[in-house]
Amino acid sequence: MKKIALFPGSFDPFTRGHEDIVRRGLKLFDEVVIGIGKNARKDRYFPLEQMIGLIEEAFAGEPAVRVISYDDLTATVARDIGARFLLRGLRNTTDFEYENGISQVNRYIYEDVETVFLITSPELSPISSSIIRDLHRYGKNVDPFLPYKLKSERAKE
Repeated sequence: MKKIALFPGSFDPFTRGHEDIVRRGLKLFDEVVIGIGKNARKDRYFPLEQMIGLIEEAFAGEPAVRVISYDDLTATVARDIGARFLLRGLRNTTDFEYENGISQVNRYIYEDVETVFLITSPELSPISSSIIRDLHRYGKNVDPFLPYKLKSERAKE
């Protein structure tokens, strides 16, 4: 049976830290599906269609990676796409506390799913999407933190 992992998140934006988790996940799984979920509590800074295209560009030539978007419970999406694993990255203990609760609920919804946590590579752990959004909003170069180049125009305000 093919080992498929869903790597869920809002990815607003998708960072080098996220890329690192996907590339390392490819050593564990046959396929990694990057799932951009809709977060009802947040408006996107970078348009969804733009982010999908940029992530696909970053993994061009890597057939074991695909990108989807969804508006449903993550565990339900995992079951629907045949993923028995959820891939998550942890930067610190705060991330663990948050992710632990979510993983328990995902198991409640889809008992056959396992959450696999990878510790972020040390050099990438300070990078967060919210910091990158703030830098970008104020016109700073964020290219060193992203696995793709952003166009010079700003995202919606």
